[in-house]
Amino acid sequence: MTLRLYDIKHQHTLVEKEYPTSFFDTQEEAVKEHITHLDSFMGRGYYKEMYFDGVHIGIGNVRLAQKVVLGFESDFETIEMHFTLKGKSTARTSQFDQQISFGAHSHNILYTNGLGGQMQWESEDFYLCEINLRPEFFKRFLPKDHQLFDRFRQAVEKGKSSLLHPEHYVINHQMYQILDQILQCDKKGVFKRLFLEAKVIELLLLQLEQFYGESPYQGSLKKQDIDKIYAVRDFMLQNLDCTYSLVDLAHQVGTNEFILKKGFKELFGTTVISFWTHEKMERAKELLAAKELNISEISDSIGFKNQRHFSTAFKKKYGISPSSWAR
Repeated sequence: MTLRLYDIKHQHTLVEKEYPTSFFDTQEEAVKEHITHLDSFMGRGYYKEMYFDGVHIGIGNVRLAQKVVLGFESDFETIEMHFTLKGKSTARTSQFDQQISFGAHSHNILYTNGLGGQMQWESEDFYLCEINLRPEFFKRFLPKDHQLFDRFRQAVEKGKSSLLHPEHYVINHQMYQILDQILQCDKKGVFKRLFLEAKVIELLLLQLEQFYGESPYQGSLKKQDIDKIYAVRDFMLQNLDCTYSLVDLAHQVGTNEFILKKGFKELFGTTVISFWTHEKMERAKELLAAKELNISEISDSIGFKNQRHFSTAFKKKYGISPSSWAR
C-alpha cells in the first residue's frame, strides 16, 4: 500500500510512504503513530498519523508561504471521512467527473479506489482531519433503505470512486467537539485505541445523521461571516483563562455583536456565553480530576477571579461542588 504526495512544479516529494497491510489490518492493541514534518520553501507544518485495525486518522496542519499545486498517488481502497477545519483545497482526478473543492468548516465522506491526480492548496493556513476506514468497517454502520446511502454502497461495491453527497456540509458544534477530543487525545496503549475508535464511530454517526435528515447549510450567513464566527469559537477555546464581552469578541475578528450573536446561535445552537461557560467548566473538570492544581488556581485558569463565583457556577452546572468532584 503506497501513498505519495509531491510538488509538481519542483518535482519535490513531500511524502512517500509504503504502508504495511497493518495500515488497515493490525491485531496489535496499541495505536501506531507517526509524524511527518514539513519545513521547506513551501511552508511549515506537520502531518500526524494514528492507525489501528480498520482505521487510519491523519491530521495535517500547515502554514503555506504561497499557493501550492501538488500531485498525489495512492493504490489502496478506502472510505474517507474528510474534515477541512481551515483553508481551501481543490482536487482534480480522472476518477471523479468534476473537481472536488473543500473550504473551511466543511465535511463529506468519500470512497476512493487507487486515486491519483492534482491538488491545489489555496490558502495560507491549512488544517484538516481525514479519517480513512476499511470499507468492511464502514459498511457495518451505513444505514439501509435510503436512496443516498444505497447509491453510495453500490459505488463501493463496484469499486467506483464517489462522494457520499454531491455537496459538502458544514461541520457542526458536536463534530468539532469530537474532532477536538481526537486531536488532543493523550491516552496511552489500549485505552487510546478504545477511545479513538469510539470517537470515530460517534463522529461517523453525526455525519450520517446529518446527511440523512438535513440539507447543506442554507442559512442567512455569508461565507465571510461563517469564517469569523468559527474564528471566535477558536479564540474562546484558546483563551479559557480570559473573560471578554460580546463586543470585544466580535471586534477580535472584525464583525459586530449582532452578527456574532445571531450567527453563533444559527451555527452551533447555543449562545456565545453558554458555549464559553460550558468549555470553561469542562476544562475545570479535567483539572480537578488531574489533582495538580488547587481550586483557587483552577478558578484563575478559567477566568474566574472569584473562587466563590466559580464554585457556584460549577455546582449549578453539574450539581456537585468542585471540592466534591475532586475527591
